[in-house]
Amino acid sequence: MVRKRKGRGESDPAVSTVVVMALYITDSGPNSVRAIANLEAICKEHLNGNFRLEIIDVLQHPLRALADGIVVTPSLAKLSPLPIATVVGNLSDKSGVLRALGIVGSAR
Repeated sequence: MVRKRKGRGESDPAVSTVVVMALYITDSGPNSVRAIANLEAICKEHLNGNFRLEIIDVLQHPLRALADGIVVTPSLAKLSPLPIATVVGNLSDKSGVLRALGIVGSAR
């Protein structure tokens, strides 16, 4: 086995931050389905697997939605890293979602 030595000034690659999100939806409503698809595309393109997503159906878990302060669906809550951010709607405004997620750069 050959070990590669690090030269001076070399360091391990930076550990990517995991983005923790919760998406609140209502059953299979058209805006909820669209929000899921839009978020999946954004995560695939910009987060490279460095995310954790929980999808919460407010019809099945109304007390959870109430406790989390959700009154409109679909709603995306970015929980970590700070600051916390919320985006309401079907997430078709890609640049707005990227800003809320703290992703620097332009939407393609």
